[in-house]
Amino acid sequence: MEHRQIIAILRGVTPSEAVGVCTALVEAGITMIEVPLNSPEPMTSIAAAAKALGGRAEIGAGTVLRTEDVDAVKAANGTFVVSPDTNEAVIARTRQLGMASYPGVFSPSDAFRAIRAGATGLKFFPAEVLGPKGIKAMKAVLPPDLPLFAVGGASPDNFREYFDAGCVGFGLGSYIYKPGMTVSDIAARARAAVTAFDEGRSR
Repeated sequence: MEHRQIIAILRGVTPSEAVGVCTALVEAGITMIEVPLNSPEPMTSIAAAAKALGGRAEIGAGTVLRTEDVDAVKAANGTFVVSPDTNEAVIARTRQLGMASYPGVFSPSDAFRAIRAGATGLKFFPAEVLGPKGIKAMKAVLPPDLPLFAVGGASPDNFREYFDAGCVGFGLGSYIYKPGMTVSDIAARARAAVTAFDEGRSR
């Protein structure tokens, strides 16, 4: 299964709407979906979405701060873990359980701590503070094949700038989902993000 490197962040999604929202995202072309653990009953949403969209999408968890949470994500059939910080224990446990790990980093020190712990890719967060220039400067000293994601301030309007800085993908939070949004609105934003991503990547 090939994925666009767009992670839809569904902070606040509820179990009753999770499958419908995730299905709309997948149909729009976004197949990496994160349910942050500070959402209502997140493991229930992850398990339901993973069951409904198995083989069509990767469902993972965000805001993962403890190794116990990593175990719970695995038990819910999640396939990746995203954290806001660089926690070596969380990264190591995630990789040990066969899931992908995308820790949040802000500095070269964070980045190399994450790499040494086994991170699959790095989440530059908040990207709007670092900006494309800051990410580009760090990219120069990082392993060239390591996937870099811009999260926190990335949107279809600036994908191209982050692509030019060396990012391969993005995490989209409030742009693509806020509690109370309709499924049709979410789908429309997802389609806009996919179009901008494809255009930016093909440059």
